[in-house]
Amino acid sequence: MNFQAELETLIRARYPILYIISSEEMRVQNVVVEIANKRQKKVFEWSYSTGVVPAGTSIQSQKHRNAATKDPLAALDQVIEQVEPAIFIFKDFHPFLTKNNFAIIRKLKEIALHLKNSFKTIVLVAPVMEIPTELEKEITVLNYPLPSRDDLGALLDKIIADVRQFAQVKIDLDDAGRERLLQAALGLTLGEAENVFAKIIVKDERLSGGDVNEVFAEKQQIIRKSGLLEYYATDENFANVGGLAVLKDWLNKRAVAFTSEARAFGLPAPKGILMLGVQGCGKSLCAKGVSNQWQLPLLRFDMGRMFGSLVGSSEENVRRAIAVAESVAPAILWVDEIDKAFAGSQGSGATDGGTTARVFGTFLTWLSEKTAPVFVVATANDISQLPPELLRKGRLDEIFFVDLPSQEERQEIFRIHLAKRGRDPEKFDLGTLAEASRDFSGAEIEEAINSALYDAFYAKQELTAAHIQSALSQTVPLARTMDEQIARLRNWAEGRARNASIPREIQKPGAMRRMEL
Repeated sequence: MNFQAELETLIRARYPILYIISSEEMRVQNVVVEIANKRQKKVFEWSYSTGVVPAGTSIQSQKHRNAATKDPLAALDQVIEQVEPAIFIFKDFHPFLTKNNFAIIRKLKEIALHLKNSFKTIVLVAPVMEIPTELEKEITVLNYPLPSRDDLGALLDKIIADVRQFAQVKIDLDDAGRERLLQAALGLTLGEAENVFAKIIVKDERLSGGDVNEVFAEKQQIIRKSGLLEYYATDENFANVGGLAVLKDWLNKRAVAFTSEARAFGLPAPKGILMLGVQGCGKSLCAKGVSNQWQLPLLRFDMGRMFGSLVGSSEENVRRAIAVAESVAPAILWVDEIDKAFAGSQGSGATDGGTTARVFGTFLTWLSEKTAPVFVVATANDISQLPPELLRKGRLDEIFFVDLPSQEERQEIFRIHLAKRGRDPEKFDLGTLAEASRDFSGAEIEEAINSALYDAFYAKQELTAAHIQSALSQTVPLARTMDEQIARLRNWAEGRARNASIPREIQKPGAMRRMEL
């Protein structure tokens, strides 16, 4: 049942007070007016600035104004006095439902009992939910969904039709470009989507599928206002990731999983991955690369921002952060070093009153139950700190083990970093450099190249392989100082996680011994 059908059913069933959570008052009002016209009912709207007026009354109009009804109690009296069937829309009534407004709460409760025997309904519209205990049994809560792809498509068609009269505006939207633009706009309200489409047209005098970054900038505003998640703008892509062929192939195959064709094919949106492995081997770089590869906004989930001093505030912060991520979906939620974020969750009761355990539980429940297309990219270094509940299938699609780069991968990493610094990789003996950097991580190779550049610049020489080899010889890689921990990590990952660089071997059935029985 869609929202409009459900709302109409509740109105027909004489539910007295309906509480619709939405920031889009006009969209909600249009739906209510449509239902009221169908049921032959009048519609009135109330706000603290206008009082009770017929729905759709212009803000400049004074014809139907009744200043006395600006007072909430007087407005509720107006509901009782109305004789004919009607629907009353109360906008932003939630500040009057807090504990101190006991007179209004009591009045609303008495009206609820009265409305059950009438053809009148009160509809409260607010962006947040505020329901006092006294009214919990009388109020029915509904969440108004954000615009669907079809709604955004209709809006886009209307805007394109409106700008056809301007010859200087160029509309360059094929089917693929339109799909990319609508995909990026999912999660915005109709007002936000209209603003960003208009901004693109005014700024560039054109509209094309390549304007998705402008749409992401609009989503960045939503995230910034929440104060809980960090919008992570990045130019990294898979071309800057050396090795990890299996992981990159897995992610490339899921790049099209958010399209309408994928839904028609029956594909569910991918849930997420956990990348486990040695520090500095490209886990965070991959998280940034996915954002560019999939053309989706990257949101960084910083667990440090979630913990508050008040009891229950940490869990509420996590729920709010998740709600923000879902509101701008499809998106990528990057949880960096998740092992440190939830370390000690099992013994949390003795250390922090169970706050970490409750926060972890909230996050785990969301991973299992989420339906919004939010792809989670979690990274971890220490498996001993990972709670076993996180590793269960169904919460994440796959666990990848990111090991130290092989000889070929180290050559590729040298090639990438030399090219990024304006050097021709073909002028360097990459095979010798890769051999000299055995047990080095990608981050350590990058740092060795930077160190060699400093040495060459100080000596007023051009960078050579000798400078890099010298820098490598002066570095003790982490893999040697933490040999036991890395060996333990490899042993754990064997059979439990997919290697991000090496494809799994296909097990062929052995020959069976034939016997006569």
